[in-house]
Amino acid sequence: MSDGGNNFEVFRECVSGVIVQKSQGGRKNSGKRRLKGKKRGDITKTSKDEQSSGGLEKQDPEELAEFIDFIVSEVFHALPETVQTLSYSKIQNDASLASRYSDATELTDSDMETLTATIPVSVSESLSVYGILPESMDITAAFLRPVLTDYITSVTAAPPAWATTKTEACEICERDWIPLSYHHLIPREVHTKALKRGWHEEFMLNSVAWLCRACHNFVHKMASNEELAREYYTIDRILERDDVQDWAKWVGRVRWKAR
Repeated sequence: MSDGGNNFEVFRECVSGVIVQKSQGGRKNSGKRRLKGKKRGDITKTSKDEQSSGGLEKQDPEELAEFIDFIVSEVFHALPETVQTLSYSKIQNDASLASRYSDATELTDSDMETLTATIPVSVSESLSVYGILPESMDITAAFLRPVLTDYITSVTAAPPAWATTKTEACEICERDWIPLSYHHLIPREVHTKALKRGWHEEFMLNSVAWLCRACHNFVHKMASNEELAREYYTIDRILERDDVQDWAKWVGRVRWKAR
């Protein structure tokens, strides 16, 4: 998946967090219009009953999810492409991006104006209709700044120390009662080649998945070290394979008898 695809999911979480937080005050829906469906800009009038529904926290979860998706799509796709695809890797290799986004809390009002210049008016209207922001409130300060600060901070964060990522269950078969070992997603034997040929950046070389011994052995039989480094360098990529899914279902049923 591209940076933009991953980043869209991160952005949705950031928007969702702010909307849910701002809905906790029990604001009433201003009631003139509401979002209907997933189409961008598809807004229609509500009934009197809907007008007095009592805020987002009492709305149907599916409708709330549609509303969040609408806001996310409108805002994310209006952001500059460099922001849509921002990552830790990119700020390490681009001095101008690093100076601008290495600390999102220091974004100036001018920076925010540039980032949000093309966001459609439908966003502020919808937030007002849903009772998230009063019509008189500045959408940039009250909504977009916290969202963008959270988003930029998240996507530019350095990867964790891999030893701290240990899971309680095998990441393939999900058995949580057997010992785990770490699998180098980019095998150490091909680290030099991976760097020389530009397959990965150095900070990614020690990424690991936590697997039981049976699944660890299966992965190394599944593909060569070079294939693992080039094609299967995340646990998600490994789990996309049909043979891995079949293996996980089978081995997940293998359980030892208690002594």
